[in-house]
Amino acid sequence: MEPTFITFIVIILLFSVIIHEVMHGLAALKFGDDTAERAGRLTLNPLPHIDLFGTILLPGFLILTGSPILFGWAKPVPVNPLNFSNLKKGELFVSAAGILSNFGLAIVATLIYHFLNALPQTFPAIVGALLRFTVTINLVLGIFNLFPIPPLDGSRILISQLPYKLAQPYAKLEPYGILILIILLMIPFGNTSIIQAILEFLLGIFSLILGF
Repeated sequence: MEPTFITFIVIILLFSVIIHEVMHGLAALKFGDDTAERAGRLTLNPLPHIDLFGTILLPGFLILTGSPILFGWAKPVPVNPLNFSNLKKGELFVSAAGILSNFGLAIVATLIYHFLNALPQTFPAIVGALLRFTVTINLVLGIFNLFPIPPLDGSRILISQLPYKLAQPYAKLEPYGILILIILLMIPFGNTSIIQAILEFLLGIFSLILGF
């Protein structure tokens, strides 16, 4: 990949994960928790959101190794569910907000792509490639976060809806979540891992729906 293209996809990835986290904070604020706002995290300025591993090292490693899947994350925004006006509803919507933001960005990029394709004049190939990347990376982020593996958003959505007796032991898996995720990424399934196979299958369905 050309250096210019790599620069643009890094910016798109960074913007996508920041939007994801900011939406968590905005949803929390809507339900009465201003922790993220007071921490200065309701901003598009990338500096407060950068996580050394998730925002820089992991994406950089995936790009340099030519990985077919690129993903990452920003530093999680601080949220205090005890401040929510409605605890169960608040936890559900705050957890889902990041995922929905990524799917929303994918839909917007898709609409722009199809709009440009409908114009009589052609547009630069790099614009189309970047829009396609925007769709793909946001679908990957949205789908990936749906996995019910702590601390991914999917697990928080599930915990918010489980009875307390089930939610409590499930939440205790969070310290081991990254290890579980790594193991699942290493379990072979054909030429890939089981979790990558699921991700690619769902990505294919979403891409088909969006017309990509």
